Amino acid sequence: MSSLLSFILVIGICVVAHEYGHYLTARLFGVQVHEFAFGMGPAILQRKGKHNLWSVRVFPVGGFVRLAGMEEENEGEEIEPGKAFYDKAAWKRFLILFNGSASNILLALLLTAIFLTGHGVMNLDDTEVGEVMAGYPALEAGIRPGDRIVAVNGTNVGDWQTMSFEIRQEALKGPVLFSVQRGEETISITAAIRKNDQGIPLFVIRPGFKKYSWREAFSSALSYTVKMSVEMTSGIVRWITGREKMDVTGPVGIASLAGEAARGGLWTFLSFLSLINLNLGLINLFPFPALDGGRLFFTAGEILLRRRLPPKTENYIHMTGFFLLIALILYVTWQDLVRIFWS
Repeated sequence: MSSLLSFILVIGICVVAHEYGHYLTARLFGVQVHEFAFGMGPAILQRKGKHNLWSVRVFPVGGFVRLAGMEEENEGEEIEPGKAFYDKAAWKRFLILFNGSASNILLALLLTAIFLTGHGVMNLDDTEVGEVMAGYPALEAGIRPGDRIVAVNGTNVGDWQTMSFEIRQEALKGPVLFSVQRGEETISITAAIRKNDQGIPLFVIRPGFKKYSWREAFSSALSYTVKMSVEMTSGIVRWITGREKMDVTGPVGIASLAGEAARGGLWTFLSFLSLINLNLGLINLFPFPALDGGRLFFTAGEILLRRRLPPKTENYIHMTGFFLLIALILYVTWQDLVRIFWS
């Protein structure tokens, strides 16, 4: 039950953010909106607003914004003159389509910034000890949380990676002498570092956490979002071209992961929500028929060539892509069920 509720919450936030990006941009450019819906299938809740119908549908696995002039009018709905989607300039239609994904990516960036200010991340730019694990040489030697290791066997260290490398290297030679800054004084601590069954020396300390200011958080979140976007996009391209095998997860798998994230606490859930939003935003930009990226591809072609593909042809392509997409989702869902219940 917790997985189901977490899934609905995650999908709800992602879908509403995505569709609201479309909705807000459409309203900004004067496009008539018939309906804003969360979920698919028959409507279970409906409310007529000032500008459009708001609805919640029975299956919480998606949503849509129904715009005038896209051949989705219900009986009795009229299109106001000049307010149909295709009455607008191609660049405006491009932005309406693009801003759904942009909203997800911006939300991912905001959630990452909140995570960095509220929870923080392990500070690998320093050598301050955040945690000392029981049963290992660090605690036995007298290392305490808050200590800053400034030298290992006489070699100065200024960041966690350099310090870890020096400890591993020096531990192979025998006992290691640490210069440790504790408060206002610097003390010397010697530790005999044991090896595990694989012959790896284990000192076992963890870095401290660093919380960012809002300015630092947004700067780091932007850098992280760009880096993750490049890595995700490259991974998807390698998967599509068959150069790399990837585990693809559908609704059932996402529900399972959402449940695990929720059980991990607020910050784990927030991190998961950020990652899902970034994935959704990027995947929707791929030029596949039926996705926003497919429509963006045709709209970009219209801007460049100054002519639109015949509507019937474009609709046929998108319909074909839609059925292929549904088939892929069903296949991935079956794989998720097999992995969860039979593996």
